[in-house]
Parts: sequence; C-alpha cells; structure tokens
Amino acid sequence: MEKWMCWSAMGISGVLLLLFILDLTIKFPFNSLNPIVDIVSAIACAIVLYLAWDAYSDLR
Repeated sequence: MEKWMCWSAMGISGVLLLLFILDLTIKFPFNSLNPIVDIVSAIACAIVLYLAWDAYSDLR
C-alpha cells in the first residue's frame, strides 16, 4: 500500500507542477491570476514530488 501512496503523490504533484508551470508561462489553465502564487505552488509541488520519490526509493 505504501508504494501506491508514493506513486499517487508523485503523479498528483507532477500533474499540478505541470499545470502551475503552464499557467506561469502561457496562462492556460487558470488564466494566471497571480504569478507569485504560481511560483510558490510550483515550488511546493516540486518538494512534494521529491519527498514522494525519496520515500519510494526507501521502500525498494
């Protein structure tokens, strides 16, 4: 079960990271209301992605 939790955290944070980067660059999904929110959210998604990858590598 822990592997599925790591995979789902990596998948969700990866998709959100992509959406926030797209919003920052081409203003597509959220119409770029505030670039600071996009930057902070992208950093948070990248941190969660790294932590999920690190937890998954500990489980292997």
